[in-house]
Amino acid sequence: MFLAGSDTASAAVVWAMTELIRHPEIMKELQKEIREIGKENLGITEDDLGKMHYLKLVMKETLRLHGPAPLLLPHESIQDTKLLGYDIPAKTKVLVNAWAIAMDPLLWDEPDEFRPRRFLNSSLDYKGNNFEYIPFGTGRRKCPGISFAILTMELPLANLLYHFDWTMPNGAPKPEDLDITEGFGIVTYKKDPLVVVATPHI
Repeated sequence: MFLAGSDTASAAVVWAMTELIRHPEIMKELQKEIREIGKENLGITEDDLGKMHYLKLVMKETLRLHGPAPLLLPHESIQDTKLLGYDIPAKTKVLVNAWAIAMDPLLWDEPDEFRPRRFLNSSLDYKGNNFEYIPFGTGRRKCPGISFAILTMELPLANLLYHFDWTMPNGAPKPEDLDITEGFGIVTYKKDPLVVVATPHI
């Protein structure tokens, strides 16, 4: 429970920061929203998150591109099934490739691009009702901690962006050339650590 509830969330925050560093115009727009909402409290609280619509778009797009658990948890078929011409016997272990679904060009326009606004005016959410977007799974076996996960991703990200301006170190490649190679494991981490410079925002 602790691994699923913390490891995946921290990996997602790193991926969000990586994509925001690679897309400074998106980061600037997000920081504008966050700093406008948080200026009264000198920081971001849990109560502020419901007002941050662009933050939610950024997190949805981050989880589409870099879902922390790309194969979800194993399932088991309960009866003999035929799917797309394949016979799947009862009690077969089934792995759902949520990453492949989220990167399918038949379902997504320019799936390799980080475009949070693709979720604007969209009914897609984290609940697993739309099978083209299932970062937390779907059905009875979907992640039971979705609300907790979203909170533990959005709140730290919002505070990082509220309190600091973020840039690449001197001598680093251009932001758009930042390496986004994924590591190998149950949780999809960034292969190389994200190294950035934080400047306090006054």
